[in-house]
Amino acid sequence: MTAPADLSPTLQLACDLIRRPSVTPIDADCQAVMMQRLGAAGFKLEPMRIEDVDNFWASHGNHEGPVLCFAGHTDVVPTGPLQAWQNDPFDALIDADGMLCGRGAADMKGSLAAMLVAAERFVGDYPDHKGSIAFLITSDEEGPAHHGTKAVVEILKARNERMDWCIVGEPSSTTLVGDVVKNGRRGSLGATLTVRGKQGHVAYPHLARNPIHLAAPALAELTAEHWDEGNAFFPPTSFQISNLNAGTGATNVIPGELVAVFNFRFSTESTVEGLKQRVTTILDKHGLDWHVDWALSGLPFLTEPGDLLDAVSDSIRRVTGRETKASTSGGTSDGRFIATMGTQVVELGPVNATIHQVNERVLASDLDVLTDIYYQTLVKLLA
Repeated sequence: MTAPADLSPTLQLACDLIRRPSVTPIDADCQAVMMQRLGAAGFKLEPMRIEDVDNFWASHGNHEGPVLCFAGHTDVVPTGPLQAWQNDPFDALIDADGMLCGRGAADMKGSLAAMLVAAERFVGDYPDHKGSIAFLITSDEEGPAHHGTKAVVEILKARNERMDWCIVGEPSSTTLVGDVVKNGRRGSLGATLTVRGKQGHVAYPHLARNPIHLAAPALAELTAEHWDEGNAFFPPTSFQISNLNAGTGATNVIPGELVAVFNFRFSTESTVEGLKQRVTTILDKHGLDWHVDWALSGLPFLTEPGDLLDAVSDSIRRVTGRETKASTSGGTSDGRFIATMGTQVVELGPVNATIHQVNERVLASDLDVLTDIYYQTLVKLLA
């Protein structure tokens, strides 16, 4: 383990944050640490506790120019079995290979530290910068995400707050820091399908209706359906069944109902209502007694090439010498809520190879590189 005094400002802060066991939705005073630092740098602070979730909004600058916001989350996913970790997940160790190890190292306390240090450096170097720098931080990203960024965005909208550009610190990189940035995400539409049959004895199938047998052809058709072609920015919409449940536990009982959980990750070529209608048509075609509960997690969003994507790409090139690739792959993020403000949104963070895994880790030196990229982006947009 490298001694704290030997670490860069970014790594010192990252270690401090990782050592706070902020398993969602608990913040464990991570935001207090960040707000203290931002307040000392001249940011105006606004804590926003909503239900059991800690959030804050902070800003520095004036209201006459564009607003660049850094967004992220202090909460982390549960550790999983502690005995499977090489070290305590909240110890924040830097190993012999230079890897910063601990829950949240990649997702996303490393990014939070890099954002904050970059912002401190920038306002010190450019105290009279154009526009505003903002931070939108939540402790409800890894959980239900009802009282975090989504709720804060509604408050900001009601106040007619402006947010031109937003960098979300999600771990976007694949192999080398900055090799991939996310400039959009697919929508996520989930569903719980119940197909009703009639319970009975397996020896007397003529007196029962097996919902597994009844639903199987419809489910097969749903999985084989071609939903759309995608487009230049998005892959085709995908349909995946994640859970099937039926049966009483007994081997001689035909169940009375089947429950299937499925999800669409959909492109801008499909709509929520269109997907729902096509599912309805297929289920009705098979004559099922069915009911669906729908859950929309987020609509697709896209930031096309422009000021923000250009500035981020140029900064990555300047700091690392490499060309970045814009991608819309992966799951959802809080960017889906921020994009509803008409904001250009990109996600840029460290390598995502170990996120949510046991022994989560990130190359420690990558966080200093990320700090420089964030700093250069601030210079390009607000200096």
